[in-house]
Amino acid sequence: MIQTPLESLKKIFGYDAFRLHQQEIVDGLIRGEDAFVLMPTGGGKSLCYQLPALHRPGVGIVVSPLISLMKDQVDSLKAYGVKAAFYNSSLSGTEARKVLARLHGGKLDLIYIAPERLMSREFLERLNDIPIALFAIDEAHCISQWGHDFRPEYRQLGRLRGLFPEIPLIALTATAEAHTRRDILERLGLRQARSYISGFDRPNIRYTVLEKRKPFAQLTTFLQPRYKGTGIVYCLSRQRVEKVAGALTEAGFQAAPYHAGLPAGARKQVQEDFLRDDIRIIVATVAFGMGIDKSNIRWVVHYDIPKNIESYYQETGRAGRDGLPAEALLLFGYGDISLARGLIENSKNPERRRIELHKLNAMVGYAEALSCRRRILLGYFGESLAEDCGNCDICLNPPRLVDVTEDSRKALSCVYRVGQRFGMGHVIDVLRGSQKERVLELHHDRLSTYGIGRNRSQEYWGSLLHHLVHNGFLEQDVGNYSVLKLTDAARPLLRGEQTLSMAEPRVKTETASLTHRRKGGQKARDEYPDDSAALFERLRTLRKKLADMAGVPPYIIFSDASLAQMAAFLPADPEAFQQIHGVGAHKTARYGPDFLEEIRRFIDSSVEKKKNRTQGLPG
Repeated sequence: MIQTPLESLKKIFGYDAFRLHQQEIVDGLIRGEDAFVLMPTGGGKSLCYQLPALHRPGVGIVVSPLISLMKDQVDSLKAYGVKAAFYNSSLSGTEARKVLARLHGGKLDLIYIAPERLMSREFLERLNDIPIALFAIDEAHCISQWGHDFRPEYRQLGRLRGLFPEIPLIALTATAEAHTRRDILERLGLRQARSYISGFDRPNIRYTVLEKRKPFAQLTTFLQPRYKGTGIVYCLSRQRVEKVAGALTEAGFQAAPYHAGLPAGARKQVQEDFLRDDIRIIVATVAFGMGIDKSNIRWVVHYDIPKNIESYYQETGRAGRDGLPAEALLLFGYGDISLARGLIENSKNPERRRIELHKLNAMVGYAEALSCRRRILLGYFGESLAEDCGNCDICLNPPRLVDVTEDSRKALSCVYRVGQRFGMGHVIDVLRGSQKERVLELHHDRLSTYGIGRNRSQEYWGSLLHHLVHNGFLEQDVGNYSVLKLTDAARPLLRGEQTLSMAEPRVKTETASLTHRRKGGQKARDEYPDDSAALFERLRTLRKKLADMAGVPPYIIFSDASLAQMAAFLPADPEAFQQIHGVGAHKTARYGPDFLEEIRRFIDSSVEKKKNRTQGLPG
């Protein structure tokens, strides 16, 4: 009999140890405590509620935003031998009744459900007769006005804490800056919940930003050496999705479009084909991908700039969920900013419009920056990096640094002189000696900093102010119209006790530079070792065959990371096979014989080839 969550982790899910915070979260939920969890995509959020649901009496109720996500999670749990089901509008009447019968019969460990269905009067009454292990709110940023999804149906979930005061509740997300986190806790009534924040860094993802010139040529240049991998191309409009998908198909790539304007059946078929590796490339609006658990996505391209860093972070995070090297390419054009701004300004809600415009400006700052991408990305979420990452375009191809100490002091002084009550635009107007009516009305033309930066362009001062924000000398108060305020770190710089450098603005790297090499001449990290690459491909072919027979996506059976370990370590028996990362007892019994036989054949074939070469025979 399984005694501890750690034993469950190994026996059921095939993992030897917990990741950061996982054991604390699991143990707390088992004790009946609430929790708020912020973990990066691929960081192991699902296990934080799946394991406690197996160790507490009753059924774990998981609130999930999308039907596709529910199916994905349930298929994965079933592959591990866990009793799971979803209850949503995709089920026929007969199927729905069977799920409810299993629920009332105590035959489910976990059930996935949409928020509006869970909070219906009928389903809430049903729960009065059912032992409940816990409530898990996945993609919890959807509940927040500061989040980027603004899902009204999620707002209803705030009633759960009052309706079921004794049942532990966990809220989970991969993307939430400080305002969003506070909003989630307040709206869900999680005032006593402990927060677990394990960081946002995804070191296996390489971030690259290119100035948009001939975008389709840039895209195909990027894709050609990566034709074996699967990936997503995000576009801002349906029209562009169709155009790019059609052009990729004509160019010989396995690509298909996905957007909300397509018939539901067509969207479902495209998604299924992608999940099962029958299509390599999805070209999509943001309608695609939220919560998709496909672990072997190797790259994500943003053909247009996203509307905010949260979306960018979440969408790039769909690559490399298995921990293997992945890439994120952003094609950045100023015309896209106007398109994104136009979409935002269509909103009739002035508060939402203000928040989203601020977030767009932060996204533009990220794209324009010439310092380590990862530092900026993590800094937006309130996390610092001790040193540059070494795995982004700026780190791999560093720009020339220029001393900006004097100009930084001018900018910081101007922020101070205007009372730390204005945003970037107004500060730049004062620095450059603008005659705008608002500057004159406020008498800011009389300040000592008025016009001291007129020899520099607006773009230069914008880059410098973003640089000061990214490096912690200034902060933008999102909750107060994005005004700039000095931090304690600004004092040494203002007093002349510190110097500061910034990357010199430059023309973005040409498309040929997309295939980077690591520092020190190392081979690109997305290359598998030569001696295991052939076996990896054979195991991937076997996985696809077994997945098609079972009617599930290939990654449900094993992740690319598991296959890579098999190819590297060559397990020869079930005991050794179960030591592979992500291989539990149920998967060893179900899939072990086929994979062990394939590995044995490969070894025998390799031995035979080596013998023939030694004897000078062909083959």
